[in-house]
Amino acid sequence: MKEFTMKIAKNTVVTVKYKLSDAQGNLIEDGREPMVYLHGGYENTLPKIEEALDGKEAGYETMIQVEPQDAFGEYDPSLVKIEPRNRLPAPLEIGMQFEGTPDDVDSDEEALIFTVTDIADDKVVLDGNHPLAGIALRFSLNVTEVRAATDEEIVHEHVHGPNGHHHAHDDMDDEDDESSEGDEFRTHLIH
Repeated sequence: MKEFTMKIAKNTVVTVKYKLSDAQGNLIEDGREPMVYLHGGYENTLPKIEEALDGKEAGYETMIQVEPQDAFGEYDPSLVKIEPRNRLPAPLEIGMQFEGTPDDVDSDEEALIFTVTDIADDKVVLDGNHPLAGIALRFSLNVTEVRAATDEEIVHEHVHGPNGHHHAHDDMDDEDDESSEGDEFRTHLIH
């Protein structure tokens, strides 16, 4: 009797080992921790990755290239700002990140993360582009596990448990759960 193998479909939890490179093959990230996501349009991973893995099962391996418009967008020079150094906290280092809004948008717009890319004399260059904007990305993907999502994971639209998201349920009611401090961060249980 053939053993049932679960295929990747909406509301399955997918565990994928991955390596991320640019289009020239330069390694960007060697995913030491696997990516674990809830499949089915929940924006837990790039849509092109979901598209490539839909209908596949554990053991499936592939290499896909995702163009900038399907990954982190094209590089937008208008998101680069030069600010007086005295407007930012000290000490200041290249690579530090700050939240802010672009100059030419309404204050209702979503805040962006600006990265310090250069410091010269009394000026600082801040870049609001995602660090991978404008780059075609190559993903080496190896599906290691596929399982059905729990009802709770479907309601919360993300994975719970190892390598996923954890909620503090011990002393909290469910309706308080979504507003718990630090809820947006991935956490790991320490044993």
